[in-house]
Amino acid sequence: MNENKYKKLSCILLYLAFAGVSCWATAESLHLLMSGFPIVMCWIVTIGFFIVASIGTKLIVDSLNKNLYIEKRNLKLSMGLLIVLFFWLVCSMPTNTHTFFYRQVVADVTTADLATTKNYLTDIRDNKKSLNDYQMDVEKITRQVNSKLIDLEAEIDNPSNIGDGPKAKEILYEISQLLRCKPIATLSGTATTPQQRQARKAAYRTIVQNQLESYIADLAKSADGKTSGDSRLAANSIKQIAQMQNVITDMKNQGCVDNDKIMQSDVVMQNGYAIIKNNSSAVNFQGQDEQVYNADPLVTKTHRLLSVFDVWKDWLTTDKYDGHGFIFWVILSILVDVGAFIFFDLAFKKQD
Repeated sequence: MNENKYKKLSCILLYLAFAGVSCWATAESLHLLMSGFPIVMCWIVTIGFFIVASIGTKLIVDSLNKNLYIEKRNLKLSMGLLIVLFFWLVCSMPTNTHTFFYRQVVADVTTADLATTKNYLTDIRDNKKSLNDYQMDVEKITRQVNSKLIDLEAEIDNPSNIGDGPKAKEILYEISQLLRCKPIATLSGTATTPQQRQARKAAYRTIVQNQLESYIADLAKSADGKTSGDSRLAANSIKQIAQMQNVITDMKNQGCVDNDKIMQSDVVMQNGYAIIKNNSSAVNFQGQDEQVYNADPLVTKTHRLLSVFDVWKDWLTTDKYDGHGFIFWVILSILVDVGAFIFFDLAFKKQD
């Protein structure tokens, strides 16, 4: 008799230990999802749900035990299955997995999110995209004009039509179109001797080069004029993000996860995301980030980790969590809960 009491007490204690881990994970996940919901209320809901789920497993075990007399066996079996489905499979297991996975990856995800957001804000602050576009435009127009100049010089030296004839005039017109300037007039005089042609080519090159420099100067003014009006906002946001980077680095060095610090970082990044969205034309996005920073509504990569729904959705529909051991945390969550249910059933086992 004493031995049975000891076994029952041991099972109850083990049940409380396993259930405690499970309830902590579920309460943590619910509080991350609903930060405005008091943590005490999350615990109350979690404990209630887990006890109900445990009772559901007990109904299933007893209903399947043919050595016991159970009234309305099939009904109780169905009730047990429904209880386990709704209170464990829909609530406890997903939230437990979420908490375990979240605590493993959130520091790295937040660190990367802060760094990426800071880089894009730097594009806005420093007008990087306009400057890059300006440089590309300069290289492109210079290459096109030089190519036309080579054609022009070849036409002037063309043995079948020496000098600046109709074809040369056509090339000069094409150059003026490229540089968006008045048509470049042909030079007067003859260009029949090699010396005359050489002088003629040098003169055209000087004229075109001057027009090219004027065109590039206009491009520079245009690039300067494209400086974002939110550059000051971007600069302030960069300072805030830099502060949060230090906070998260300290947190990682301490080997812990502080949800308050994670949420503070998320708030700072939400502001940065909004600035980036409002100035997306000034940003050089990488990969799929343009969709992330222009989404409606805006949801930071860190914020998605706070939601059990978004984490499971991303795992089921994308490959963003590949290699992060998500399946391991699913299995661990199941084992913790199943262990608790087994000890509950043993503690309150009906005698044959």
